[in-house]
Amino acid sequence: MSMDITFLGSGSAYPSPHRGASALVLRTEGENWLFDCGEGTQTQFMRSQLKSSKINKVFISHLHGDHVFGLPGLLCTISLNLNPQPDQPASCVDIYGPRGLRLFLRVALTLSSSQLLFPYAVHELETSDDQCPEEGRLSAALTTSGDALHPQERPGRTIQLDPDTDCYNLIDDKQFVVKAFRLYHRVSSFGFSVDEKERPGRLNTDQLKALGLRPGPLYGRLKNGESVTLENGRVLTAGEVLEAPLKGRKVCVFGDCSAPLGEGFKRACQGADVLVHEATLEDGQRDKAVEHGHSTPGMAAGVALACGARTLVLHHFSQRYKPEALRRDGEDDVTELRCQAEHVLQGSGTQVVLAEDFLRLPIALKKNL
Repeated sequence: MSMDITFLGSGSAYPSPHRGASALVLRTEGENWLFDCGEGTQTQFMRSQLKSSKINKVFISHLHGDHVFGLPGLLCTISLNLNPQPDQPASCVDIYGPRGLRLFLRVALTLSSSQLLFPYAVHELETSDDQCPEEGRLSAALTTSGDALHPQERPGRTIQLDPDTDCYNLIDDKQFVVKAFRLYHRVSSFGFSVDEKERPGRLNTDQLKALGLRPGPLYGRLKNGESVTLENGRVLTAGEVLEAPLKGRKVCVFGDCSAPLGEGFKRACQGADVLVHEATLEDGQRDKAVEHGHSTPGMAAGVALACGARTLVLHHFSQRYKPEALRRDGEDDVTELRCQAEHVLQGSGTQVVLAEDFLRLPIALKKNL
């Protein structure tokens, strides 16, 4: 099964001609998940090879505008381009994010008289006071959404922190386990881990044919781990003809932060194939970065080291750092940021990648050794 990440925006604070605001898409077969949706994300979709109409889940790390202002408009654009079939109801778009996201979206859609051709549900993560300074905390009175749903809104879950794992359990289906974990920022922020479940190993078709079993339904049963009875009465177990299962891939996307909180991020992100982390300012600006709740390349590399990540992708760069190809003499570019992260990760085997708008990063299947 193919899996890749496409960055629609790699800049911080606001969209510029060089970098869009925060947004990336994780794509697998049948699934297209959007992480953050800054202003201008729908325009970035149009400039990419992706289709916004394919988005079926959205994950918002925090409520700063450069991560959420694009969401109401994107949902409306998806609706305008939708061609629903009368005999096939539109699927519900599930949206996950901090407490307050439900009311934000409801007010934006209601006051603009926006009607959607598909249902949506907002699942809110309960925040903790230690995720941000006091001035960044949102009161219950401000974020209470009441009972009056938008016409296309479906009731969503309120998800509490699991004290045993220090994580939030968002999704557990046939393909993926998705968790969230707490980060420290100027407002409550979260990261997300997407953990692909093990895939059954390949069938030894040569062995099956030698046993007189031809391709057909019994192959599928064996692939699903069932035993089958051959014509000669022999019971053939799946373990006899299946190779070892393939370990799933893990992708972790951190929201804005100056530090992860607790141990949840380590539990959720250990052994990540790809870890996406912000690096707003260079290491020499660490004090300024932390003051504003952000990270530097060295700080991001420290997180990747703690998680044993195979690849660290830096993004959410200050707009002062131009893409390498667009830099003019005397201007700052991002190459030094990569060097700073690589210095911390020296000898670890972790690869460092600099995100650019429309960068597509394939995530290969793991192979059994």
